[in-house]
Amino acid sequence: MSAYYGTILEANAYFAERLNTDAWDDTVDSDDVTHIKGLKQATRAIDALNFYGTKTDEDQELQFPRDDDSEVPTEIKQACFEEALSLLDGSDSELEFSNLDMKSQGYANIRSTYDRSSPPLHIIAGFTSVTAWRKLKPYLRDGQNIELSRVN
Repeated sequence: MSAYYGTILEANAYFAERLNTDAWDDTVDSDDVTHIKGLKQATRAIDALNFYGTKTDEDQELQFPRDDDSEVPTEIKQACFEEALSLLDGSDSELEFSNLDMKSQGYANIRSTYDRSSPPLHIIAGFTSVTAWRKLKPYLRDGQNIELSRVN
């Protein structure tokens, strides 16, 4: 069983049909070590989220597949690829999170100001790629609801 979602071949095929993938394309290792590191880090971020349903097999290493599925959904694999691409491109979720407090930044006559009254959820969740977040969002439980059940 794989320690990350998708395969290098699937990621290569996905990125072959997408623009702005230089960070993935230019990372060339003879044994894909850097790609694998990116996919593993993205998978850890994905598996830290709270998803609907339960693992298909309670002994499986990763959160997907879930419920009666036998395969990992395509959107989950693509989210993993997108987050890995963002990480390989130098995005840092810790830096993005720490920047949530920034109100204004300037250098000479150039100034940036951000309204962070409602911070982006993908950054709070530790994701650098909003595209990955959009693919994951339909699988996430609503954090505002609590489900209670009585056990005898």
